[in-house]
Amino acid sequence: MLNRHIFRLRHALGVTLLCSLLSVALGPRAALANEPINVVATTGMIADAARQVGGDLVDVTGLMGAGVDPHAYRQTRSDIVALARADLVLWHGLYLEAQMEEFMRDLERDGNVVAVAEAMPKDLLIAHDTYTEKYDPHVWMAPALWTHVVAAVRDALIATRPEDEATFRANADAHLAEIDALVAYTTEILATVPEDRRVLVTAHDAFNYFGRAYDFDVVGIQGISTESEAGLRRVRDLVDLLVGKKVAAVFVESSVSDRNVRALIEGAASRGHDVAIGGTLFSDAMGEPGTYEGTYVGMIDHNATVIARALGGDAPATGMNGLLATAGQ
Repeated sequence: MLNRHIFRLRHALGVTLLCSLLSVALGPRAALANEPINVVATTGMIADAARQVGGDLVDVTGLMGAGVDPHAYRQTRSDIVALARADLVLWHGLYLEAQMEEFMRDLERDGNVVAVAEAMPKDLLIAHDTYTEKYDPHVWMAPALWTHVVAAVRDALIATRPEDEATFRANADAHLAEIDALVAYTTEILATVPEDRRVLVTAHDAFNYFGRAYDFDVVGIQGISTESEAGLRRVRDLVDLLVGKKVAAVFVESSVSDRNVRALIEGAASRGHDVAIGGTLFSDAMGEPGTYEGTYVGMIDHNATVIARALGGDAPATGMNGLLATAGQ
């Protein structure tokens, strides 16, 4: 066991850092019964689920903050220490954390490490266009699907500390009820967008589950991963689409460069069609910590409200709970 830990750390950090980190990185992984469970989550969405379900019984560290792209994120030295010392590690899986995949699979072999999105039934997932046995990982964009991830987080916490099962189940039920209300609200406001205006153009293909759930045509300039590149032909084809369908608004993303979106706007303008930026959407990362948009419910509330309002639908500027600060910005 110790030798495997040493090999993992040497592989990730290099020999020069190994000796200085072994004393902390290989600390005890099992939480004491009277202490909060030390949870490390990769994305903000998973960290939020862990906080909602765990409540006061967990101490959650999220590795990826606001504006961070999980497709390109690589574990830092401090991340490796935090992951090795955690009582429970929660990561998304489905190749979302592409640059961390090998490290996380290795960590999974010995530790209490759970890829929460991979607990979802495969028939609910959207298959990758190019790679067999690969799926679109952006399941959080459809709140009804995200309930499966919340359940997986709940089960992971129960397995880590069975004596607190009742609390974890009660907290999860309360959060799932909140998500049910989110599903009802987003379905209602997005249905008010005229059918001929239900075209969502964004920086990359993060919104396919959104499109399937709410009956929108979704077009990403880049592919499912932000690591893919948008060629000139792709941009020209999308300008044709904007002009042909008279798309009034396109959207930038908080964790992706807006360069390609602005190229589309300029291309459409050169052909006499004005396209506005409908707002900034949260795609692969939530809003700033401590804000409503920095929670999962707030993130999706923001996205649905901004999209509905920009594309001609009817939605309150402050969203489902009257808490939105950035709708339309």
